[in-house]
Amino acid sequence: QVQLVESGGGSVQAGGSLRLSCAASGYPYSGYYMAWFRQAPGKRREGVAAIDSLGSTTYANSVKGRFTISKDNDKNTLYLQMNTLKPEDTAMYYCAADIHPSPFTLLQEAGYTYWGQGTQVTVSS
Repeated sequence: QVQLVESGGGSVQAGGSLRLSCAASGYPYSGYYMAWFRQAPGKRREGVAAIDSLGSTTYANSVKGRFTISKDNDKNTLYLQMNTLKPEDTAMYYCAADIHPSPFTLLQEAGYTYWGQGTQVTVSS
């Protein structure tokens, strides 16, 4: 059974940093596409960053240059390093996984089968 468990969320002031983690189990982790999504109150879930099985990354324009997605195959863990946080980054953050999100793009919610429960990130001004 596939399990994704996020951690690392919290409250931080604008300009600060957080690192989210997503511990994965129950599937051949290294061969899967993985991504981070977020959902703010009253808004649709949006893709933030994705990483493919070879380590190539994709970012939403709103986080380029501030967020970094990475994974540790030995630890079966996905990370999201978030720097220079802004109040508009406030949201519930979810990790997601799938063998391949095709025919959707890497940052489209519909492309992912497996989801974690989320971790809250709150950025105050």
